[in-house]
Amino acid sequence: MAGFLSLLRRVYLSLYNWTVCFGWVQVLYFAVKILCCKESGHEQVYDAVERPLQLAQTAAFLEIIHGLIGLVRSPISATLPQIGSRLYVTWGILYSFPEARTHMLVSSLVISWAITEIIRYSFFGLKEVFGSAPSFLQWLRYSTFLVLYPIGIFSEVGLTYIALPYIKNSEKYCVRMPNKWNFSFDYFYAAIAVLGIYVPGSPHMYTYMLGQRKKVLSRSKRD
Repeated sequence: MAGFLSLLRRVYLSLYNWTVCFGWVQVLYFAVKILCCKESGHEQVYDAVERPLQLAQTAAFLEIIHGLIGLVRSPISATLPQIGSRLYVTWGILYSFPEARTHMLVSSLVISWAITEIIRYSFFGLKEVFGSAPSFLQWLRYSTFLVLYPIGIFSEVGLTYIALPYIKNSEKYCVRMPNKWNFSFDYFYAAIAVLGIYVPGSPHMYTYMLGQRKKVLSRSKRD
């Protein structure tokens, strides 16, 4: 029974990793295609990648579930903030406020996300299928973040900041009193709070990933 469950886990995680990887390949392809086209530019990037971006990024929510039920060993303390911030930018900013979609930071955002995730999902996909991945892919998995993570964070923060005036003027997602719940919520101040979380959160995540890189690559050299 244990062997069957282990096989089922590997099949599921393999299908999950390769499916999401394919979604990110689409995102990268459509983004690069638009940017390389003489008749278009960064203003059209979001429209080109919207659906695969939403699907691929939202599918990452399952990784939180995977960690909670012990399907993978990734700590929730590392998975939750990274996926949570990306879901917030995907749905809470880009989907909700079209005014931010044409900024050039969308290009740097989706390209940095896509390259990172294509490498990550293909790495784990190969590990689930074959039990290991090529050493060059492992190096990319634990090294490309050195550049791509700061670019992604800068883009996330920048797009959230750009959306602030539109959030304030539209009062979207705000709950005003009086109401039957006796509760109020201002999305503008919530967005500012999210920006504040990036201040301690980003260095913490970067330090964590540096530690993971050192541990994994050192073990790889010994092997």
